[in-house]
Amino acid sequence: MYFKLFYVVSALSLFSKCLCLDEKDEIQNHCDLLRQWLAPSLVRVELNKKGFHREVTTTVEFRSKELSSVKVLLIHRWPRDVYVDPYQLASLSDQNDWKILLDSAIDLEVPAHKASGFVTYVYPFSTGPTSKLFKVTIPIHGRYHKPSFDGKMFKSVDIEAPELLLRSEKCAQLSSLEPHTVVDAPCTPSNSSTCSWVKVKPQQDLNPVSFQLPVGDGSLVAHVCGGTVLVTMICCVALSKYMWKHQVI
Repeated sequence: MYFKLFYVVSALSLFSKCLCLDEKDEIQNHCDLLRQWLAPSLVRVELNKKGFHREVTTTVEFRSKELSSVKVLLIHRWPRDVYVDPYQLASLSDQNDWKILLDSAIDLEVPAHKASGFVTYVYPFSTGPTSKLFKVTIPIHGRYHKPSFDGKMFKSVDIEAPELLLRSEKCAQLSSLEPHTVVDAPCTPSNSSTCSWVKVKPQQDLNPVSFQLPVGDGSLVAHVCGGTVLVTMICCVALSKYMWKHQVI
């Protein structure tokens, strides 16, 4: 009887060890696959349209094969010279194959000198395996600037390339992926929790894309204000005379 009990306990212990080894092997396999995806990827950033209303298109092409367990995140750090319209993004959500999360509320009305920079987190998604190639187009809008008193007619705005991050829910041993940098970021667009992500190094050096916004001439402020007041007074006098002449109440 004691021999049978010892045999059962030994079998269960051996079975649990096998399960642990299989689980460790599976985790290691996913970490190895994630490491393949961390190979330098091709990233392109393009600026489209003109004037105050532009579109920033980011294209990412991975060198590795498709892998369904990998999650992708693009982090854009925007200057205070531009903003995104949350209502516009919400209206376009059905047309996009990605979701976006803002790190703060966006005031659409304040000028550039009263605004602050902000961060967006973009989560591409698909129903199948993670694609080797995906494209994200974000509409942005320029803010108005203070008038210039040094003769400059335009303000140059630089848009930095986004950070590309990856993670796999089945690879928790991110320390084994050194020398790649591990950072914390929201897990999903719902922003309910943060996860550890691994930063991917681009295949090439990415320079910021730039565009120019028109700036008012500060030397004309007094002339414009004076002219506006003068025209307003003339219109008021003319309107008052007309109302007095025709007894308009």
